[in-house]
Amino acid sequence: MNTYVVGDIHGAYLALEELLQTISLKASDSLIFLGDYVDGWSQSPEVIDALISLKSQYNCIFIRGNHDDLFLNYLKTGRFSQEWIIHGGQSTLDAYRNISLDKLNHHIAFLESLQPYYVDASNRLFLHAGFTNQKGIAFEYFPEMFFWDRTLWETAVATDASIPIEHAYYPMRLKIYSKIFIGHTPTTSLGSTMPLHFHNVWNLDTGAAFKGPLTIMEVETERIWQSTPVYKLYPNENGRNKYL
Repeated sequence: MNTYVVGDIHGAYLALEELLQTISLKASDSLIFLGDYVDGWSQSPEVIDALISLKSQYNCIFIRGNHDDLFLNYLKTGRFSQEWIIHGGQSTLDAYRNISLDKLNHHIAFLESLQPYYVDASNRLFLHAGFTNQKGIAFEYFPEMFFWDRTLWETAVATDASIPIEHAYYPMRLKIYSKIFIGHTPTTSLGSTMPLHFHNVWNLDTGAAFKGPLTIMEVETERIWQSTPVYKLYPNENGRNKYL
């Protein structure tokens, strides 16, 4: 049995399908998706259809991303911010323009079912963005931070690798979990299209919404698979690159 963790997809159905065919899933395997299924490329509905289908075949855990939350809020209230539109929301609105009411209701139910985080039996934490409380996720005062926070990643990146974990300067948040898997902040912002690893934090958002690939990692072995850079799979689209 293998456990795979999947980075931010952002409507890139073709990249997701490419990777799923590459890794040859078995019925006993598990998949953990780190969120941001929508907003970017033109196939957000197809992505969610694929995820719903995977749930019927494998043990799947779906984490809530900030873009998923923004889209769900729009579907339930009809309200949206211009900021969401600018950062990928328009592509999702366009893609859902001709979706049937029955399918739309299924997608709303899926989005409502997304988990804020997941901790496995080995004390590995999976969430979209981060958390702010020094005691861990159970003590978080602001649950929205699970899909909005960037300070956990910034802390991991900025903390000197030579500081021992026992030192008073070592960040408390990096001591709680054996490993932490996140997305949310593209590794391309640090010049890499590969997952980046600082201390016990792995970032699997490799910029699929921009010029990077979609990434899947096997949790135990840390083996990595990556799709074709997503912009090459959608040559007639801009993804979120037009907003850079």
